[in-house]
Amino acid sequence: MGDEAMMRARVDAVLVWTMGLCAAAYLGGVVWQGGESHPAVDLWLSLSTSWSPAVVCWLAVARAVSRRREVLLAALAMTFLAVGDTYYVPLTSDWSPSFPNPGDLGYMLFYLLMLVMLVLLVRRDVRGQSRSVWLDCAVGSLGAAAVLAVVLNPVMASALAGSWSLATAVAVAYPLMDMFLMAAVTGIVVVRGFRGGDRLVVLVLGLMLYTLADIVYALQVTTDAYMLGTPLDALWAIGIALIALYVHGSEHRTVSKVSDLPAPTRAAALIMSGLATLAGLGVLVMGTRTYMSSLAVVLAGATVFAAAARTPVAFRQILRMADLRRQATSDHLTGLPNRRALYAQAGARMGDPVSERHALLLMDLDRFKEVNDSLGHQAGDRLLIQVGGRLSEQLRSGDLLVRLGGDEFALLLDGAGAEQATAVAAKLCAALAEPFALDDVAVHSAVSIGFALFPGDGHDLDTLLRKADVAMYKAKASGDGFHAYGGGDDTDFTTQLRTVDELRAALTTGQFVLHYQPKINLPAGDVHDVEALVRWNHPTRGLLYSDAFLTLVEEAGLMRALTRVVLHIALDQAAVWLAEGRNLTVAVNLSASSMIDTDLPDEVAAMLIARHLPPGVLKFEITEEFLMADRDRARDILTRLRLHGVQISIDDFGTGYSSLSYLRDLPIDELKLDRSFVTPMVDDARAAALVASTIGLAHSLGMRMVAEGVESAGAYDELVALGCDQAQGYHMSRPVPADELSVWLNARGAIGELTAPARF
Repeated sequence: MGDEAMMRARVDAVLVWTMGLCAAAYLGGVVWQGGESHPAVDLWLSLSTSWSPAVVCWLAVARAVSRRREVLLAALAMTFLAVGDTYYVPLTSDWSPSFPNPGDLGYMLFYLLMLVMLVLLVRRDVRGQSRSVWLDCAVGSLGAAAVLAVVLNPVMASALAGSWSLATAVAVAYPLMDMFLMAAVTGIVVVRGFRGGDRLVVLVLGLMLYTLADIVYALQVTTDAYMLGTPLDALWAIGIALIALYVHGSEHRTVSKVSDLPAPTRAAALIMSGLATLAGLGVLVMGTRTYMSSLAVVLAGATVFAAAARTPVAFRQILRMADLRRQATSDHLTGLPNRRALYAQAGARMGDPVSERHALLLMDLDRFKEVNDSLGHQAGDRLLIQVGGRLSEQLRSGDLLVRLGGDEFALLLDGAGAEQATAVAAKLCAALAEPFALDDVAVHSAVSIGFALFPGDGHDLDTLLRKADVAMYKAKASGDGFHAYGGGDDTDFTTQLRTVDELRAALTTGQFVLHYQPKINLPAGDVHDVEALVRWNHPTRGLLYSDAFLTLVEEAGLMRALTRVVLHIALDQAAVWLAEGRNLTVAVNLSASSMIDTDLPDEVAAMLIARHLPPGVLKFEITEEFLMADRDRARDILTRLRLHGVQISIDDFGTGYSSLSYLRDLPIDELKLDRSFVTPMVDDARAAALVASTIGLAHSLGMRMVAEGVESAGAYDELVALGCDQAQGYHMSRPVPADELSVWLNARGAIGELTAPARF
């Protein structure tokens, strides 16, 4: 802060403190003199309490950067009030001045300017508000005016007792101005309300004290009870000092709309408008039993009329508030309760950890991201709606099912232990295993559920949610569907989270590599196909095989990214081999989640074109799981891939319990017989018969047959005898890096062993 700014701040502080000291000294003086007149108090201290607020207000005008019109009006009002006091106060010390006199003009201008300032203040603060806000203002203001009309009726009657004159007009104007001022203040309170630290409280209090002093003074004058130099005179001084204090700090006040105020303020407004309505009704009832002025009756009637107009608006607001309350605790998509509702109800239910038992189940849909990516977010939303409905069908009375967000749901079971939670989890897994119909597409989903128990695993909802979340990820990792939280799960969960972070880094830092396993053509023994198998060259754990990380890749939603990495590496290597004169087809394994990616065919085509690779250099190995989950989508994806020259192979053929009709309907090039059939065929005639019949089936459909898991010379020779097209296994070669595979291929060509396998 610069020297000039510091000086201004000091001047401000001195003037404000001077104003406050003058008001305090005047109050002390009138109390000290005990109703007797003393010039030092009734003249000089009295005038200082009038002019010091005016000076403070004009200082605020000079400093004002906002609300300049309101500050200027307040400064003018204070000045006219001080001028009126300067004319009136010296005269009252010697004799009673004539009425009306020039001092009354100053007082009238004070009222008018303050009313205009209040109108501007309220108009700015509630600009753009609804009709109900203004009706609240009308009810409150009219009710306050009706009550004051009753209180000031003796003053009004006394003023109107004689013939009409200027003195009569001024005498009537004073109580009317008091009524208007109090009505405006009440309207501000009803509409604007207060909150912590709001300087408007100072203004309202100052105006109310000033108006109260005016009302008491008017009633005392009517009964000839007023005496100069009493604490009543100090009430005016305190009131205008508070008004000036508000004006002085008003340029620093933040403007807030009524809609931004906290709930208690809005409730207070409704209470005040209700009290004003009761006051209006009270005046009307009193009017039937005793005399009431016409003004009081009219104001009371207007209050009741405004309240009647407010009633239907209030009813609609109550309905809207109830709807907003419902929306605040409901999920907008599924209609289920949301996280806020779970916290509200769980707190009420988990009261006694000694006698009560509860189970919290946390559910997460498996591979939901793939549904969004392949079918779109609208299909994903419809799936969540159906999931919510299907879960709701499994609930008992009193169970609380909520959607936490995304594809996460939670279920709070009352009076449930581990046995009941396990049974419910199994039932929910079975319910969600049935396919869902989305746009005539059958989507198979699954859910992973983790649960924690109250009070054994935790005494509050946050703890139970955390532990149920740990158990849920444990269920995903194991593939069992559901898992109960155990003491050692936290360590496993931490390790899993760390591994996921490492996987994300591995995708962008080249840690994934491919090993290639050749497929031997039978009976010639030459090689034209290899299978690419992904490995993770972990910086600390060494080379990791796919079974150590692929499940976690699926759970973390990273399969799409890993598929792209594998395709780029495999096709880059195919381009290298092609440049070396080796025309090798590279087979890449794709998970079911990758195959529902509708963008995959076009991306694969772009990769092939970018590397100038011929059609047929890429083959996808997929499982029956994808084919049987969604036949129509499989046909679309596979057909588009075939249009780009990509071959299709069915991996692990024979291990599924599915219809073979897809072999007829879908564009498939080859079948890979699972090792569980190949390994026992040498010593088991029935296994050999199954292999022979499967080879015959493939050939009858125009497909190649590949036998994987060939680990002995006997199995190799048997496959040759049965007419199998290709063999793959450790008997010929393990999966090896690309450079080692080149050495292996060169060695086979150099020694001319094209008809018999060579063990690597």
